[in-house]
Amino acid sequence: MTPDQAAAAAKAHILRLGGAFAEDPLTLQRARRLGLSGWAYYVAARGGALGDVRADTVAAALGFIAPDAVSDGWDAAATVLPPSKIAAEHLAECARWGVERLSTFPRLARLIELCRRVVLAADPAGLPLFAAWRAMPVPDQRAGGQAAILLHLLREHRTGAHLIAARVSGLSPLEAVISGPEGEAGAVAYGWQPPYPKVPPLIRRRLWADAVTDRIAGQAYEVLSLTERAELLGLLESASAIVWPDD
Repeated sequence: MTPDQAAAAAKAHILRLGGAFAEDPLTLQRARRLGLSGWAYYVAARGGALGDVRADTVAAALGFIAPDAVSDGWDAAATVLPPSKIAAEHLAECARWGVERLSTFPRLARLIELCRRVVLAADPAGLPLFAAWRAMPVPDQRAGGQAAILLHLLREHRTGAHLIAARVSGLSPLEAVISGPEGEAGAVAYGWQPPYPKVPPLIRRRLWADAVTDRIAGQAYEVLSLTERAELLGLLESASAIVWPDD
């Protein structure tokens, strides 16, 4: 299993496990307790790791979300709390989710060890959100919380790599979303307004972008041996089975 293949094989588990806490009902309750709409919380929670910067800076880092939608959410959130504070609250929710959902995983220590090595080996150049999140203090040192935060970091790492790959392939952010698995539903969710581009002419560039994403993300997996890459994939599969036993 090459590093590129490891990144490709881990993709589905990283994206799902690394983002599950953000959709958890208790996380959404945190947004309401802070006095924020769901959208304002989402934008500020993800972008707030960058600090209290301008909305256009956040839009550039998030990449796949329509700039006007980013501005709406960011500016609304900033009237309630500094975005950096919202990001810290979000990371606390990530740790809380990990303690609740991953603490029973029997090989949790090994999952943490391998994920941490990949996270620390990742080159942050061109990945400002990943770099910002990696620099944030860990709010909960319990094993489940550490694991969830590392999975969140791996998700941000892959998402940032995909943004670079999409632009290199010639896809606009909207084209990258439209040609992805969520299609128009994803475009609507990310605040893009119709008319939308046709998908068939974008497929070849999308496939190329996915391969480049695996190449960029895979560089971090070079720190693991071939056996360890296969082991990490097995651990991710097992962790997913514990979190979603009915799948």
